[in-house]
Amino acid sequence: MAGQDSLALAASPPAGATAEVCPPRADLPPFSEIYQRYFAFVWSSVKHLGIGPGSIDDVVQEAFIVIHAKLHTVQRPESLRSWVYGVVRRTVSGHRRARRADGVQSDRLEETAAAVGSTPLDAAEQNAQLAVLSSLLAEIDEPKREVFFLAELEEMTVPEIAEALEIPVNTAYSRLRAARQAFEAGLARRAARPTEKGLR
Repeated sequence: MAGQDSLALAASPPAGATAEVCPPRADLPPFSEIYQRYFAFVWSSVKHLGIGPGSIDDVVQEAFIVIHAKLHTVQRPESLRSWVYGVVRRTVSGHRRARRADGVQSDRLEETAAAVGSTPLDAAEQNAQLAVLSSLLAEIDEPKREVFFLAELEEMTVPEIAEALEIPVNTAYSRLRAARQAFEAGLARRAARPTEKGLR
């Protein structure tokens, strides 16, 4: 159901963002275009930041409502994607605070739910691949992992990442380099394990 809900959300902006809060700016695309262009980016970012399947659609919708309301505050239109990611981070942070205040456990627990429409074999294979990726990423500390995700999976440039995370460009480069080294080292360790077992 979550996948169907996401497709429905992608087709049209959330209800809370249908009315114009302020006149559209000539230096920015209309909100409807921004919604279509950045929906997949916002969705994957929300998921990467730890929101479980049962809450992703709600958080994505909330993020776009904020984007719509704050669009007039964008100072650098050429860095719109970095600005959007900043909104996503703050929305996810607010969602977590609200859930903690309500005594709700982490959204990450929801990730154990089986994918709708998958066969048991498909689900097992997908879960195994995700488990390997998750374990490798878990070995990288959060600041480096976030830069790695934005660079490798979202294909953001390092200057874009630095602006989105509000860190110096040199720091972003340093974190990305360290994250790549850690990821490659983790892959190498995993590749060596079968050989080590075979020698015993």
